[in-house]
Amino acid sequence: MIKWLVRPIMLVAAVIAGWFVARDAVNFSIIQMVVALLLVTALVAVAAVVEALADRAESNKSRK
Repeated sequence: MIKWLVRPIMLVAAVIAGWFVARDAVNFSIIQMVVALLLVTALVAVAAVVEALADRAESNKSRK
């Protein structure tokens, strides 16, 4: 189950890391993991902002 969540993130991270480091470089997996962590952080941040905006829109709707 968790493989379904991790695999797409690692795939995208591999593509992005491939822009900066060759795939056969020794540190490719480290760069890939750093990019994956940044992607997860960005996804969590976007989810938090969307939730805050939804709450704000709901409170504005109830005031009217």
